[in-house]
Order: sequence, then structure tokens, then C-alpha cells
Amino acid sequence: MSRINLILLIAVLASGIYMVRSAYDARRLFTELDRSQTEARRLEADYQRLLADRQAQATNLRVEQVARERLKMRPISPAITFTADASALAASAVRSTASSTTAPATGAAR
Repeated sequence: MSRINLILLIAVLASGIYMVRSAYDARRLFTELDRSQTEARRLEADYQRLLADRQAQATNLRVEQVARERLKMRPISPAITFTADASALAASAVRSTASSTTAPATGAAR
């Protein structure tokens, strides 16, 4: 009878240790889940803020201001406008292809 009691005592102790371990793991996982959800909410708020910043930076007035200040661009005017003539473009294209396709003479003809 004492052998059965000893086996039952060991089973109860092992069961108790397993329960404590599983409860500890459950609390640890719950804490990790809570931290992950908090981080996800923070990242979502940052994403929304960045979207709003991007929208604010992409306004026409902002783009024009950056173009003038940083890129030193200026509005177009008829005084600085260049008009390309179609016949002049065709002639320059023919000249550039003709000069690139001509090969030097080899000197020996067969």
C-alpha cells in the first residue's frame, strides 16, 4: 500500500509542477501579447502621422516653394521658352545616326 501512495504522491507533485509551469508560461505569453499589441498601436499611430506629414508636404504650394528655394527653379516665360522645330530635330537625328554608322575604310578591297 505504501508503494501506491508513493507513486500517487509523485504523480500529484509532477502534476502540480506542470500546472505551475503552464500558468507561468500563460502569464508570460499574455504579457508578450500585450506588449506586441501596444507596439502595434504605436506603429499605427506613427504611420498615420507620417501619412499626414506626407500629405502636407505634397501640396502644390509646398512643392512650388521647394522648387524655388532648394532647386533654384523659376516660372516659365516666353522669353526663356525654346521651341523645337520638327524638321530641325529630324535633320539632327539623321546626322547623328549617319555619323555613328559609318565605319572607317579597311584599305583592302576584295
